[in-house]
Amino acid sequence: MKRAASCSCGQLSITADVEPVKISACHCQACQRRTGSAFGVAVFFHADQMETSGVSTSYVRSGDSGKSIEFRFCPACGSTVFWMPEFRKELVAVALGCFADSFTLVPTQSVYEESRLEWVLFDFT
Repeated sequence: MKRAASCSCGQLSITADVEPVKISACHCQACQRRTGSAFGVAVFFHADQMETSGVSTSYVRSGDSGKSIEFRFCPACGSTVFWMPEFRKELVAVALGCFADSFTLVPTQSVYEESRLEWVLFDFT
């Protein structure tokens, strides 16, 4: 199945012809700040199976792991579409909300639970 994600204006996109490796709901404060929400959701694919199109701007920050994360976002609309975590060099994370078929993608894990807002509950059964 082909998976395609894009920014709000459609200028920046990323595609894969495979299913994701994992889907992670992250409760760290940096993801809360980045998304403006209670958590972020990363859909991970192998980097060598991804193809990008369009122009992106890069922002690098240190993650809670102590390793850097490079975020790619659209310079026109500002949407963060994907990022590359240094601690998982073989993977690319794509923002769940950037997929047209995001309803078919369900988190398989929840990380940085110590920062999880108490009203956020997941059932991974």
